[in-house]
Amino acid sequence: MGDHTLSDSELFIMKVIWRSEESLSLQDIAARVNKIYRRNWKSQTVSVFLGRIVKKNILTSKRQGRQFYYYPTITEEEYCQKEAVKCVDALGDGKADVFFAALAQARNLTEEEKEKIRGILNELD
Repeated sequence: MGDHTLSDSELFIMKVIWRSEESLSLQDIAARVNKIYRRNWKSQTVSVFLGRIVKKNILTSKRQGRQFYYYPTITEEEYCQKEAVKCVDALGDGKADVFFAALAQARNLTEEEKEKIRGILNELD
């Protein structure tokens, strides 16, 4: 994947694709993004974003008949992990504890989030 970070608009599109159980066409993606994220994007706008994501090697397309269908080349979890590491490196000087402390202080974690984090940390032992 390289160091290709998604813009907010590209991330909306990828979330729709990652969370779909079937392959999606341009029209399917545009309809879902507009509905879920309350956008009013035309197909041409979505097509431009899709082209950018394909160039970043996060997405691929396959022609089926008259339409192209889009497929992720990495999972949402893989993308999130790479972005998290980039944030720790850039903002926490590579120290996860510094980054995590800043995140925990800036955001009120729910008890459910705290339990999940404890579970993840316990699995590392």
